[in-house]
Amino acid sequence: MDLRQAIGEKKMILLDGAMGTQLAARGLEMSCANNITHPADVLEIHRSYLDCGCDALITNTLTMNRLYLETHKLNLDLEAVNRSGVELARRAARNGQFVLGDMSATGQMLEPYGPYSEIEVYEIFLEQAAILADAGVDGFILETFVDLREARCALRGCLDAAVLPVLVTLSFATTARGGRTIMGDIAGQAAELLAEEGACAVGANCGELAPSEMAAIMGAMRAHVSLPLIAQPNAGKPRLEQGRTVFDLPPHAFAVGILDCIKSGAGIVGGCCGTSPGHITAVARAIGRTLPEQKK
Repeated sequence: MDLRQAIGEKKMILLDGAMGTQLAARGLEMSCANNITHPADVLEIHRSYLDCGCDALITNTLTMNRLYLETHKLNLDLEAVNRSGVELARRAARNGQFVLGDMSATGQMLEPYGPYSEIEVYEIFLEQAAILADAGVDGFILETFVDLREARCALRGCLDAAVLPVLVTLSFATTARGGRTIMGDIAGQAAELLAEEGACAVGANCGELAPSEMAAIMGAMRAHVSLPLIAQPNAGKPRLEQGRTVFDLPPHAFAVGILDCIKSGAGIVGGCCGTSPGHITAVARAIGRTLPEQKK
């Protein structure tokens, strides 16, 4: 079964949880550079999520597009860091788990708010998507976009780079007025546009919402599209503690929020910032999965 078929046929697809905060818990920078500098740690984190019974691993390549590397002055080889991210996830995967090539925003504003045109940004995403596809991903997941226009550029780049399914999630700041990103994009309308342009699944990740609040975004999207919906909330709302961002919602409460998202239409679920294998295990149990260590 390929990824597109699985998305269409499975009642529930379980994704993994956070990579960055898991790297930080090991005393490492929350960086994709770890694919090259600390590959064993990245591999172990991937494997820890597989032990939770998840169906897919997300590569540690979130912001590894050329524009992000250049504007943040990161001395990384674009192709090497993306290929190594895919290779590590592929090494960890077993028993038919899928590998999703992770892509996110450039960190820059599009015209007229910034200097970059849509065609320039599209070409940036096309380049990264082509590398990930050639390295062997089963599909793409576009995450943490707050600007629908940029997400659409990324979606077009992926669709033009390879004949692979593309999942797209935006980050929402509020559930008010239909659910809005910080750029003012409305949840239902955004889902509809992304569906029209070829996304195979749409949803929400990260942002300022608690898991239970993300259920309202799922409901707003379900009113506009019949595509599978994705919910990847953080481990609670972010808060500052001694200058450090903390996510401290415990696994059980996180799983309760995920169940709320499922009741509102989500069929693909996982975790974002602050989530751990413990959170994903709690979700797996909540949806009735048999964990690998439980199998006889």
